[in-house]
Amino acid sequence: QVQFVESGGGSVQAGGSLRLSCIFSGNTFGINLMGWYRQAPGKPRELVAEIGNSGNTKYADSVTGRFAISRGNAKNTVNLEMNNLKPEDTAIYYCHVKFPEGLLYWGQGTQVNVSS
Repeated sequence: QVQFVESGGGSVQAGGSLRLSCIFSGNTFGINLMGWYRQAPGKPRELVAEIGNSGNTKYADSVTGRFAISRGNAKNTVNLEMNNLKPEDTAIYYCHVKFPEGLLYWGQGTQVNVSS
C-alpha cells in the first residue's frame, strides 16, 4: 500500500497560479512514474502530468506550456506548478504513483476551483 498527503488546492481567479504538492510513503520501492490526474464533474479522470525516475515528463495537451511537474528534493515528493489557470482546469486533482507492472495508487484528491 502507498499513502499520500496532498496539499495546495484552492480557489483562484482565471489567470492565477496554484502549486500542488504530494508526499507519498509506504511500499514505494519500485515506483517508476508519479504525477497527477484530474477529474471534473461529469467527466472521466484524465492524466494531467507525469514524471519518471529519469526526469522524463508527459503532459496533457490542454496544460502544456502552463503546468510544470517536478520532483521535490525529498525522494517521495512530486509537485505541480499550475500557471495561467482557466475555468476548465476546475477539477479534483489526484496524485498518483505507478509501478512497472502496471499497479497504480491514487491519493484522496485536492480540489482546484478556477473562476472566470
